[in-house]
Amino acid sequence: MGLRVALAVAIGLSFGIGSGAVIPFLGPLFAAQFLLGGARPLPLAKAMGTVGLILLAGQFFIVMVGIFGGRPVQMLILLGLFFFLCFFLQAQGKGGPAIFLSLVISVMVPLLDLLHGDLDQSMIMILFQGSVGGVVLSWLAHAAVPEPAGAADKLPPQAVALSNPTARALANTAILLGSVTLCLTNSAFSSAIVIPITVSSLLLQLDLAGGARAALGLVAVNLLGGVLASLAFTFLEIRPSLVLLFFTTLLVGLILGGRAAMASPLGKVYGGALTTFLILLGTGLSPLPTSTPESFSTRVFYVLLAIAYALCATALLWSRAPVQRRVSSQG
Repeated sequence: MGLRVALAVAIGLSFGIGSGAVIPFLGPLFAAQFLLGGARPLPLAKAMGTVGLILLAGQFFIVMVGIFGGRPVQMLILLGLFFFLCFFLQAQGKGGPAIFLSLVISVMVPLLDLLHGDLDQSMIMILFQGSVGGVVLSWLAHAAVPEPAGAADKLPPQAVALSNPTARALANTAILLGSVTLCLTNSAFSSAIVIPITVSSLLLQLDLAGGARAALGLVAVNLLGGVLASLAFTFLEIRPSLVLLFFTTLLVGLILGGRAAMASPLGKVYGGALTTFLILLGTGLSPLPTSTPESFSTRVFYVLLAIAYALCATALLWSRAPVQRRVSSQG
């Protein structure tokens, strides 16, 4: 599974950068989520349903921005309701990878649509290309590295459900909504979509931290994703080459994707670090036009800010020692 993830993200990011994609990390990000969601390739019906859901969600948020773009309070309320639904399902151990994908879309589409009005008409095509690209990359990865006989029949690890899903969902909604509000109201962070995406990724991971030591380990792993992205960006600035980009991303994909494929809670943490790496390197090599130029170090600072904010906010808003129970991952 780890080798599949590494191949998918390396091919996807290299193709996205080489073809001049507006959001080159989207396809590889979706592919990694699909591959880490199970040992079997996505069935055609489920793949079509996933693409349809992504496009439907994207269209909903485009319409929402068109109606409430000039009324940020109403727009934030609607975003908060959507965040709550996602986090409530996640706190019940439901939703799987679809939760994170939904949160990414709900953050990315409104912020980019408000910042770049010219992307309004092409945003659906960007989401379509990213989602279909993610499905195709996952299928190609399965074709290149087929599952050993009998391994695909193993049950995936059970999801974790909390005894107080409503309270946890409300807290997570407030935390993520705070980071989105910062991007909407502060011009210095208007293009910093990496902040709320990183916050949402951390919120889905922090439930797995059983104490302060585990939380510090989680932070270290997420920082590792930023450090690896910084090193890769430096190498590629010195010697820009799609071949070097492919092998660099493949190596990082093996390091992070291989550990993300582990059937343990720590695997999800490495999956979050891979997400950070893809977003930082993808936006660094093919950045969206912004009102003010942003250096790569600025984007790294955004990740550090998101991590510090998420940790402080969860320490304040999360209740202590939530009771957990296992639920079937197929439920």
